[in-house]
Amino acid sequence: MANSDLQQIRNFGIISHIDAGKTTVSERILFYAGEIHKMGEVHDGLAVMDWMEQEQERGITITATATNCNWKNYTFNLIDTPGHIDFTIEVERSLRALDGAVAIFSAVEGVQPQSESVWRQADRYQVPRICLINKMDRIGANYQQVLEALIEKLDAKPILLQLPLGNEENFHGVIDLIEEKAILFREEDQGQTLVTGEIPEELQETVRQQREQIIEAAADYDDDILHDFLDGNPIETQRLLPALRKGVVDCAIYPVLLGSALRNKGIQPLLDMICALLPSPLDIPPSTAIRLDKQEAWQVTTDPTGDLCVLAFKVLADEGRKLSYLRIYSGSLKPGDSVYNSRTQGIEKVARLFRMHSHKRERITQAIAGDIVTATGLKNVLTGDTISNPDLPLQLAGLEYPEPVVSLAVEPKTLDDRDKLPLALAKLQWEDPTFKVTEDPETGQTLLTGMGELHLEVVVQRLKTDFGVATQTGRPQVVYRETVCCATEQQEIFEREIDGKIHHGEVRIRINPTERKSGTSINIPEQLLEDWPTELAELIRDKLTTACQSGQIAGYPLTDLQLSLVEAPYNSNKTTDLGISAAINKAITQALKNAKSTLLEPVMALELIAPSDYTGRVMSSLNQKRGQVEGITSRPGQDLIRATVPLLEMFGYMTELRSATKGQGNFTMEFSHFDQTPPEILKKFGVT
Repeated sequence: MANSDLQQIRNFGIISHIDAGKTTVSERILFYAGEIHKMGEVHDGLAVMDWMEQEQERGITITATATNCNWKNYTFNLIDTPGHIDFTIEVERSLRALDGAVAIFSAVEGVQPQSESVWRQADRYQVPRICLINKMDRIGANYQQVLEALIEKLDAKPILLQLPLGNEENFHGVIDLIEEKAILFREEDQGQTLVTGEIPEELQETVRQQREQIIEAAADYDDDILHDFLDGNPIETQRLLPALRKGVVDCAIYPVLLGSALRNKGIQPLLDMICALLPSPLDIPPSTAIRLDKQEAWQVTTDPTGDLCVLAFKVLADEGRKLSYLRIYSGSLKPGDSVYNSRTQGIEKVARLFRMHSHKRERITQAIAGDIVTATGLKNVLTGDTISNPDLPLQLAGLEYPEPVVSLAVEPKTLDDRDKLPLALAKLQWEDPTFKVTEDPETGQTLLTGMGELHLEVVVQRLKTDFGVATQTGRPQVVYRETVCCATEQQEIFEREIDGKIHHGEVRIRINPTERKSGTSINIPEQLLEDWPTELAELIRDKLTTACQSGQIAGYPLTDLQLSLVEAPYNSNKTTDLGISAAINKAITQALKNAKSTLLEPVMALELIAPSDYTGRVMSSLNQKRGQVEGITSRPGQDLIRATVPLLEMFGYMTELRSATKGQGNFTMEFSHFDQTPPEILKKFGVT
């Protein structure tokens, strides 16, 4: 494929808070691009991109869905992502593989909690974005308020490219500030026909002022535009977009468009701006991989003729088979190719390649750099794995996974279900790195751990519908963390004769509490292990790391502490792996007791909307739940309350809120931090 062809590819995702209109926008994109001939609506359960049964029933997106379509001379690889916090891993791994994104904001609600979360995720992977302020036809729509929130909450620099024609229910078109023309969307043919016209006289001055701001933004990226702007010379329209594109690719500016996807207004101009402003695979900086055979950095550039380098960013159990979603960063891939998996250090073979259209597959014979495709046959590939040529083993940076905070006990209903349950759970873990399966050491029950109640509810439903496994479940439980209250040092010497051989190990460790949200750190001074054989030195590191996975109170992971190795004398005649392992285990067990272990509970950031008449009642209920109200924003007829509340208190809260507000209240929440568990809960775990 020539570079000119690669320049016409746009790999982008659609990101936003739940119910801002992502899937509705995706549906319109496919319709206007000619990929589908009838638009399905999310609320009817007929949207093409929401293909899972659970998505159609609930009217929300649960899994990121990829599709491919064409607009004018461009090829789009589009991923529609979920907006619910429980499925944030779908956003994380999609952004890791994409070149750009369209961030959607509701013109009424503005920048909501999950809007902030997905924006920060895009920041982390340096994904260029353009924005669409959707729902301009709704009562209370205020695009200027959204622009202010982008600046204040997201620390972004929005560049408004359009002005609305009409407001709220009278919204019927936009003014293109770059082309300086009015655009209307003909309702008789579902907005397929665009009618352009002159800008109304009363808006001429506003258009001039807003366009000047666009020129100022473009001047930062084009010296010729800057000189002409300072000299008062006219700036031709065709010069603005290339300059703005440089700012977008640098993640410095974020162009903003307006629309109402449900009313079929504003989508075609959005598609044009995706082509004009978002990067192609050739525009993104080279990725840095590690060449494993030489342990050195390796630059991966978008080159179809280069060395193969592929990221498996998602794995799906599809009709019992593993379907791997791949982003090709360099080289090309064909069915039958043998490839190297950097995680397993093994060779695998690609059976078939597909281009995805939601859940439907189009078989292809080759994928090249810049493509996003799926493959079968990669039996051991998991999310985040790097695939490369066997003679040039490469490893790309992986993904960051959020910590699951809710667990659920599950039991099979019948003997047949008992046999099928482990395999079904294993396949669900392939798909979702935030879904964990463990066994309760006291009861022997199988525990499912996930991001929230909805996450686990969907898992249990999928066990039945997708895998035919009927289960019984207990009540959702909080997943705590353990930490220490004070610093301590502990020395342990282990020496025992086993089968005629002396096993010896000696260590001194120190545990220090650290500030909240600091996580766990392990400190091993390099000089301490200089005299140790490599295998035993690695064993010590592994043992200390493993020790942090399970505390002394209830076996929850440790956090907010530093574990330091102070002394580790080595005796070549006596020190063994068994001896040093036993010494470390004893030292850490005793140190955690001496340092007064305690529990930390997950605290959630809550954003709640309720009618103003019921605000007092809602505030009272939050206080009873140990909530801390951080702020209230009044809107016409309703209040937005921001608070932090322990997760333990939030199970079943939606029913309680609806009852307190006569069905008019709603809330969203996401994990905020871990904090000290109150004494009454500690007593249940035997901590005094």
